Amino acid sequence: MARNFDDMFNEALYGKRRRQDNTVIDNWIDECLLQDSEEEDIDRSFIPITRRWINRDREVGHHRLFQDYFADEPVYNANIFRRRFRMRRHVFIRIVDALSNVYLYFQQRVDATERRGLSPLQKCTAAIRMLAYGVGADAVDDYVRIGESTTIECLEKFVEGVISVFEDEYLRKPKPNDVQRLLQMAEGRGFLGMLGSIDCMHWQWKNCPKA
Repeated sequence: MARNFDDMFNEALYGKRRRQDNTVIDNWIDECLLQDSEEEDIDRSFIPITRRWINRDREVGHHRLFQDYFADEPVYNANIFRRRFRMRRHVFIRIVDALSNVYLYFQQRVDATERRGLSPLQKCTAAIRMLAYGVGADAVDDYVRIGESTTIECLEKFVEGVISVFEDEYLRKPKPNDVQRLLQMAEGRGFLGMLGSIDCMHWQWKNCPKA
């Protein structure tokens, strides 16, 4: 049975309204979802990010470091110490003692819970390891038991302390007697006329015996 014009008109009109209503509803839902998502992001931005606390047992770190290198009968001998610290043991101990006597930062203190803090050996070792090997601040954590941010602080304080304490004696221009002493030392080692130069590879290659 053929539909009349009124039925076709009403169907087209109501169908168009339904499509418009659906579009309006879809747009409203999208706006609500977008608003909720933005509010969620804003709320998350105000949530403080807490650092994970790690019980490094710094007392064990100090004890192992002391037994390995600074005890009367250390695990590693003087040659290994010099290779790993890039200096002799007595030089390192002199630096540690000098910094500890001048700066409160390098003195071992006790906190409110009567727990000992990091020792001067730990702080100075962390700084020296970074300077000697050029490693990142977190590379010494597993042995020295010092966190990354504390290691960076140790390095900054160490450099400032060494410059302040030893500047007048070791970071000054050489005097005539210093120059003469250095020349004599270099001459005794076979480097005539060498003063303050550490680039001697050309001498080695020219004067080493051929295999």
